[in-house]
Amino acid sequence: MVNFVRSFLKDETGASAAEYALILAIVGTGIATAAWTLGDNIKGAMTTAATCISATNAKPAANC
Repeated sequence: MVNFVRSFLKDETGASAAEYALILAIVGTGIATAAWTLGDNIKGAMTTAATCISATNAKPAANC
């Protein structure tokens, strides 16, 4: 077991292109999901703000 740990720590081989592609796919998916969610939240906030601004009656909407 000690020899395995030593050899593992001394191993200097790099990641292959397939591993880099997998990491890129995972990170890209995370970024895309975060951007999509953020976009939806911003859209909702803008819709709410537009509703509150364009309200013509004296009583504002419930979420203003």
